[in-house]
Amino acid sequence: MADLKYYDVILAPIVTEKSMNAMGEKKYTFSVHTDATKTQIKDAVEKMFEGTKVKRVNTMNLDGKTRRRGATSGKTAKRKKAIVQLTQDSKDIEIFEGL
Repeated sequence: MADLKYYDVILAPIVTEKSMNAMGEKKYTFSVHTDATKTQIKDAVEKMFEGTKVKRVNTMNLDGKTRRRGATSGKTAKRKKAIVQLTQDSKDIEIFEGL
């Protein structure tokens, strides 16, 4: 297992129509490090965003897509996605405000 610090776990927020609709239920979607565990993701969200309390973390491992360029084929990088659900009394995450 990798020795990840909390600021290395969350890479970027994922902003799609589906993830924006889920924000009404206090669910936020992030792209995370491929070696990060659910408890590391929970700790990172609670440390990076003041006043948030995580209720549940769901993760998805996404394999790389096969791409071709002429006769040569290869794969894109693997990714990991996390959907973080906050408790009802938790503060909202500010980076998503105004979107």
